[in-house]
Amino acid sequence: MLESAVGAVGYVIRKLNQVRENVLPSQSRFEAIEIIEAVILALVAVATAWSGYQAAQWAGKRAEKYAEASQLRVTAEGLATMAGQERIYDSDTFNSWLAAKLDGKEKAAEFFERRFRDEYRPAFTAWLGADPFNNAEAPPGPIFMPDYHNAKHEQFLGLNKQAAEMADQGTKSGETGDQYVRITVLLATVLLITAIGQRFHFKTVRVVFMILACLLLCLPLLQLLMLPRI
Repeated sequence: MLESAVGAVGYVIRKLNQVRENVLPSQSRFEAIEIIEAVILALVAVATAWSGYQAAQWAGKRAEKYAEASQLRVTAEGLATMAGQERIYDSDTFNSWLAAKLDGKEKAAEFFERRFRDEYRPAFTAWLGADPFNNAEAPPGPIFMPDYHNAKHEQFLGLNKQAAEMADQGTKSGETGDQYVRITVLLATVLLITAIGQRFHFKTVRVVFMILACLLLCLPLLQLLMLPRI
């Protein structure tokens, strides 16, 4: 791409020198048309190289964001599994404590109470404060109390949210890369129109193709200026 741009610029310089040396007005007008066409080709070459580079960069960023999102989800799933195991442990130790308490086995009840996790104790204390043995409206157990928290479950929710955000960023990066690819297609169309116009020796037809190429070139160039860059 860079070589083609340099070649087109060199072609422009050669044509300018030829116009200076040529005194025939009709031929000079054709030389001017060729110079404009060469400028169009140079712009197309540079813009195509830049668009292709940006498309590749955004595609890489999309893959990177998707990989990060996948890694976060794997970590989150591991935390969710551990949080579920801790919740089962909390329920089992509480059920064993409750059974011992109802059977009047105080030592057994104290034993299971000592086995409560530190995170579980505030919820257990708050549940006892609701007088569950006499209050029919008390929650069924400590895990239903607002004081019950599981750090791993909260970490799972946080990582899952981060994974969703990363995946969304990857999708947006892919969309930006696709826009650069569409720009490359438009630039190829400009190149085709310019090449077709150069096949004609009638000035009017050639000017029409040149104007059409210039107008069509404005759209991808404007998009290149507006799109985000890496």
